[in-house]
Amino acid sequence: MRKKVTTRTLLKMKSEKERIAMMTAYDYPSAKIAEEAGSEILLVGDSLGMVVLGYESTIPVTLADMIHHTKAVTRGSKTAMVIADLPFMTAHLSEDEVLKAAARLMQEAGAYGIKIEGGSDMVGKISKLTKAGIPVMGHIGLTPQSVNQLGGYLIQGRDTATAKQLLEDAQKLELAGAFSLVLECVPEELSQLISETVNIPVIGIGAGRFCDGQVLVYHDLLAIGGDWHPSFVKVYQEAGKTMTEGIASFVDEVKKGIFPEEKHSAHLSADFISELYGGQEEGTG
Repeated sequence: MRKKVTTRTLLKMKSEKERIAMMTAYDYPSAKIAEEAGSEILLVGDSLGMVVLGYESTIPVTLADMIHHTKAVTRGSKTAMVIADLPFMTAHLSEDEVLKAAARLMQEAGAYGIKIEGGSDMVGKISKLTKAGIPVMGHIGLTPQSVNQLGGYLIQGRDTATAKQLLEDAQKLELAGAFSLVLECVPEELSQLISETVNIPVIGIGAGRFCDGQVLVYHDLLAIGGDWHPSFVKVYQEAGKTMTEGIASFVDEVKKGIFPEEKHSAHLSADFISELYGGQEEGTG
């Protein structure tokens, strides 16, 4: 049996250069499957807005949505660390409101900790959260909640100023108490430098080969629910195609009267049937 993954587990993995596998999970079955497959961290990302709820971005996702889905994930997980995103705008509210939102994700939904998007501007709130005993995972680079302000899903840190800013942000988030960091859509050379500079684990997504770990969206790597995937995604199984074929076979057999077969049906005894039909006749006479 695998031991419960904690912040100390992740720090030990970084020090021993053991790569960390993080997987998004949005419900009970995806949590069970991802954990059984060996994922150390399950991220209940606000990407559920697009992947599960059908929104065009993460912006419409509410705290109530995050609590609902995190509850399902924690019910499906026994040993993996469950981290929940603070949804759009929540991190930019007052410190007290941020604390209350994070507390709800832990107390009501059962999350181990929370993930918060933003760099140096989030230092004060991250410090407040960690001092209150709330584990915080930072998130810099491409921050999807700011996609409108960024002008789209673009690679970050390609010029000197923004590269230096991302390195500084990573260092400040570590000093504020963040136990780990997600680095999204950043050039490989910069993500390697950041990973080597900070002491906390750096989890990459579209950030190259040299981070301390990697995260992908469950539905992306299994090709479920969509034909388009970011260029940094590797599709490991065409599960969506298999699922569609299975459902199409069900529909076809229903239309042709093939399903259900005799073995899928329950039966009554002949005596009971006789009694049932006899009772019906008496009732109509």
